[in-house]
Amino acid sequence: MKDQWMSLLGLANRARKIISGEELTVKEIRNGKAKLVLLSKDASFNTQKKITDKCNSYHVPYKLVEDRYKLGQAIGKEARVVVALLDDGFAKKLLTLLD
Repeated sequence: MKDQWMSLLGLANRARKIISGEELTVKEIRNGKAKLVLLSKDASFNTQKKITDKCNSYHVPYKLVEDRYKLGQAIGKEARVVVALLDDGFAKKLLTLLD
């Protein structure tokens, strides 16, 4: 099933284990709380660069997902460009689904 990751992200959202939005994500990467970052492929170049640079310097894995609407839909929001998972279990499972 192609969109299993979306269901899992929805689950993580209901468990309050995610945050979304560029500023919050950067903050959680800095705090060492972000375990995995999901970035939409249609995010602006600047946003992509900012998030991927942060992830790389703090050794946080990140994955690109199709678009902001899929990411938003997964967590029951309009559109989301970036989402961070704050839970190891959810992060590990999502990594396997997105590989």
